[in-house]
Amino acid sequence: QVQLVESGGGLVQAGGSLRLSCVASGRTFSRFTMGWFRQAPGKEREFVAALSWSAGSTSYADSVKGRFTISRDNAKNTVYLQMNSLRPEGTAVYYCAAGRGPYPGVNWYDYWGQGTKVTVSS
Repeated sequence: QVQLVESGGGLVQAGGSLRLSCVASGRTFSRFTMGWFRQAPGKEREFVAALSWSAGSTSYADSVKGRFTISRDNAKNTVYLQMNSLRPEGTAVYYCAAGRGPYPGVNWYDYWGQGTKVTVSS
């Protein structure tokens, strides 16, 4: 089992920045691909970014490329999502996930956190 706890959400104005963190405990963190997803009210959960266990491979949703950066610190069992130039459509609950490959499909991920809410005001 892997337990994931997100933090760093909040209210920010459009154009602002936030950094989300996700701390993992349980099984060896460094062996997992880590991903971030988000779910806006009334919408399906969507892929945001993912990072392979070695940090050698990343993938991003087209909507966040160039604005968001995913990174990890295996020594701290932590994955981060730096979000810059935030837009109102980025308002959502953001979820951290641990899985088997840096791919956008939710089925690649076996463990999920409870989420942290991000609200971007216009």
